[in-house]
Amino acid sequence: MSNGLRARQASGGDMEKERETLQAWKERVGQELDRVVAFWMEHSHDQEHGGFFTCLSREGRVYDDLKYVWLQGRQVWMYCRLYRTFQRFHHSQLLNAAKAGGEFLLRYARLAPPGKKCAFVLTRDGRPVKVQRTIFSECFYTMAMNELWRATGEVRYQTEAVEMMDQIVHWVREDASGLGRPQLQGAPTAEPMAVPMMLLNLVEQLGEADEELAGKYTELGDWCARRILQHVQRDGQAVLENVSEDGKELSGCLGRQQNPGHALEAGWFLLRHCIRKGDPELRAHVVDKFLLLPFRSGWDPDHGGLFYFQDADDFCPTQLEWAMKLWWPHSEAMIAFLMGYSESGDPVLLRLFYQVAEYTFRQFRDPEYGEWFGYLSREGKVALSIKGGPFKGEWGTGRGRRGCASRLPPALTTCPPPPAGCFHVPRCLAMCEELLGALLS
Repeated sequence: MSNGLRARQASGGDMEKERETLQAWKERVGQELDRVVAFWMEHSHDQEHGGFFTCLSREGRVYDDLKYVWLQGRQVWMYCRLYRTFQRFHHSQLLNAAKAGGEFLLRYARLAPPGKKCAFVLTRDGRPVKVQRTIFSECFYTMAMNELWRATGEVRYQTEAVEMMDQIVHWVREDASGLGRPQLQGAPTAEPMAVPMMLLNLVEQLGEADEELAGKYTELGDWCARRILQHVQRDGQAVLENVSEDGKELSGCLGRQQNPGHALEAGWFLLRHCIRKGDPELRAHVVDKFLLLPFRSGWDPDHGGLFYFQDADDFCPTQLEWAMKLWWPHSEAMIAFLMGYSESGDPVLLRLFYQVAEYTFRQFRDPEYGEWFGYLSREGKVALSIKGGPFKGEWGTGRGRRGCASRLPPALTTCPPPPAGCFHVPRCLAMCEELLGALLS
């Protein structure tokens, strides 16, 4: 029996009512996952060149055929994950599409010479268009290759994953000059939370059911967790997106920036780390600082939903979309609260899961065409009807509004923009279905 249900055994009636509610949510989440996956399978596959179309209208029509390496890698990962972990998705159509996407990445994603860096954008037939001088294309390439290996057993995919992972670690912890952006004298030496977050996610990915790689990356995982935890500032009263190299608050807008959804995503990454380490004291700290704190500050008391950006001193945030409600923070919040409840049994976390999930299903899902809308106004009205695109949001996309500086060379400075695609929504739904199933078992 799970910790969550064990903690609620005192009242038989309450227990049965809770089971009924959990069961209803499990069915609701599972049905929505089926609809979301069906949308991508019907509209996104490029049968001619391999890979996926991701710039899709509300109805699923392709309005741009550029291919973003982030999104290609994410969709390969998502398909393989579903194929491996859900019996109803264990079919050849899904796996073949994932393999076609993986082969597209193998052929075209890595630039030559020297072949270490991945492109950011490719044409439909694989010609490079743009390079992003960060590590994130390479990170999602690594995730895709590792999952392809797990789904197919073909060692060449795992070889790619491990080689790229080692390259990423070299860039982050030893020498980032290969990423190609010069150090500028005036650039603030700040560390965005995105870099250690992404690496911690890769540690979990590659180490899953692999004792050799789990051992290899143990120290790296601990390092990532420490770097993320230092973003808790102001005597534990705020999670800041950017801090100094030595873990201090920065001045100006950059230092005061908060992103509640990103803090919640970091929270469940850290929860997985706590589970792996068997550290209940750290788990309690993570729940308090990365789940409850950003939710309490970030939830809109007037209209519901999570604000996109906040300023720690209550200045008006400089991001134009700060008050909008985006699909991905709510997806991450659902995972975080359900995982937190599963591990702690704290009924407050379950209530917050219900609160976020009800808002999310009511406001974001499209009952007519499937998938979710990405952008809502503060009041919860649909602001953009597209289902996929280059980006549904822009964290530091080079437009001069908010590039995130790094303690590492500036090649690692831009926080990743959260692009649309077959990832945040199906990952949320799949993980929540699994967590709900475990609670009910």
